[in-house]
Amino acid sequence: MNKKQFIPNIRFHGFTDGWAQRRLVDEVDFFSGLTYSPDNIVKEGGTFVLRSSNVQNGEIVEADNVYVEHEAVNSTNVQVGDIVIVVRNGSRSLIGKHAAIKKPMENTVIGAFMTGIHSETSSFINALLDTRQFEIEIHKNLGATINQITTGNFKKMEFNFPTKFEQEKTGSFFKELDDTITLQQQLLNNYEQLKKAMLQKMFPQKGESVPRVRFAGFTDDWKKERLGKIIVSHSFKKYISEPIENGKYPIIQQGNNSIVGYSNDAPFIGFEDVTLFGDHTLSLYKPTSPFLVSTDGLKIISIDSFNGFFTYYLLEINNPESEGYKRHFKILKSKDVFYPDNSMEQAKIGKFLKQLDETIELHEQKLKTYQNFKKAMLQKMFV
Repeated sequence: MNKKQFIPNIRFHGFTDGWAQRRLVDEVDFFSGLTYSPDNIVKEGGTFVLRSSNVQNGEIVEADNVYVEHEAVNSTNVQVGDIVIVVRNGSRSLIGKHAAIKKPMENTVIGAFMTGIHSETSSFINALLDTRQFEIEIHKNLGATINQITTGNFKKMEFNFPTKFEQEKTGSFFKELDDTITLQQQLLNNYEQLKKAMLQKMFPQKGESVPRVRFAGFTDDWKKERLGKIIVSHSFKKYISEPIENGKYPIIQQGNNSIVGYSNDAPFIGFEDVTLFGDHTLSLYKPTSPFLVSTDGLKIISIDSFNGFFTYYLLEINNPESEGYKRHFKILKSKDVFYPDNSMEQAKIGKFLKQLDETIELHEQKLKTYQNFKKAMLQKMFV
C-alpha cells in the first residue's frame, strides 16, 4: 500500500505528521439501502425511506417522501452521524450527493439507490465527501451507461487521512461551518417566504378588489385595468450594446445573471420608472441607474404616473407562467390587474417590498460568503 505522506496547507496547531493515503473502505463501514415494491408503499404510519429527493444542499429534507410498511423493512435504521450518499440516479450530476444524519430518525432507512456510511469520525468523512478529490473519484468510477457508483467502486477509492485526533478536530471545524451555512440558509428561506406572503397580502387576490394588508390611512378601493391598456413599452433598439473593458453603464440581459457587462454607449436615462421584462425567460429587473440592453428580447416597460418600484412588484405578482421559449409579453399584457390610484400608497408598497428584497439580497450575499469560505478551506485543509 502507498505510504506516501501529504501535508495540507492549513491545519490546526500541534499537528505535524503527514497524511497517509488509505482506502476509504478501511476507514468506514458501508451499509446498503432497502429494496421495496410499489405494493409496500403506504401513505402514512410506515417507515420513512430516504431517497435522492430527501438530500438537498447537504441536508436531509422532506421532499416527495416515501413510506413503506414496517414488515417490508430488512435494512438498518439510520443513526445520528451516519452519512447517506446517492449512488444511483437518472441524473449523473446527483451521484455523490450526500448528507449527514444530524438528529434521531426513528423508523427511517435509506433506499436501494443510496449507500450509507458509519464512521467514528463522521464529520471528517462528510467534509471529505465535499472535496474536489471525492468529486474526481466519482467521475472516475461512474458507469459508462448506468449512472451509478457501486460498493466495489467505493472500495477502490483512496484518499489522504490524518490521525484520528486530527480528523476529529478538522471534522468539528467543518461541522460548525456547515451548521452556520444551514442557519444562514434558513434565514434566507424565511425572508423569501415572508416576501412571498407579503406579495400575496399586499396585492388583491383572485375574487378580491383590495389587498388584505394595507398601510394605515389608505381605504380607497383599488382600480381594475388590463395591463395592455396602461403599460408602456419603450423603444430599445438604440440601447442594444456589447460589453467593453472599462465600460461605465451596465448592459442588462434576460435571465438570473442580469448584468452581462458594461459599455460607454449612450444609455437609457429614465431608469426610475421602468422595469425590464425578459420576453422569453420571464425575468424581471429593476434598474437603479442608466443602463443598456443586450438583446431585443428584453422589453423596457413602465406605466404612466406609477411609482417605479410599485410597477416592478405589480409585474412580479402578475408574471405569467412560462410556456417555453416563446414570447410572453403578449400574455403579460392580457392580465387584468388591480392598483391604487393614490401615488403615496404605491410608493409605500414599493418601498416596503424593496427593503425586503434588499434584506434578502444581504442574506444571499452572506450565504455565498460562507459557502465560498468553506470551499476555500476544503481546498486548503485536505490533500
